[in-house]
Amino acid sequence: MGEFVDSPDSPVVVTDSNIDEAIAKYPFLLVDCWAEWCGPCKMMGPVLDKLAKERQGDIVFAKLDVDGNNATAAKFGIRSIPDLLVFKDGKKVGDIIGSMPEYMLLEKINTYR
Repeated sequence: MGEFVDSPDSPVVVTDSNIDEAIAKYPFLLVDCWAEWCGPCKMMGPVLDKLAKERQGDIVFAKLDVDGNNATAAKFGIRSIPDLLVFKDGKKVGDIIGSMPEYMLLEKINTYR
């Protein structure tokens, strides 16, 4: 418990064992469900790193490797990746599926504000 910093400037790593803590801690959390073998996931990585830095204190980004965290992937019905799970005030409010440019991702994120 208590392993997450208050205002991270890069994506935090979440797992089956700590994702609930992250969801409870951060008012606006986007969890990037990805896998090492997924090309589009690798394309999204730098976009999420950049946004985590630019939106520090506003949006928290997290990364969940679906290959190593099957329980969470099953719990949230992850069927295709990349899938960004959107959590607001501790509740899942949506999914943003697929790889896309930063401006398009921000537009989609803002629909959940």
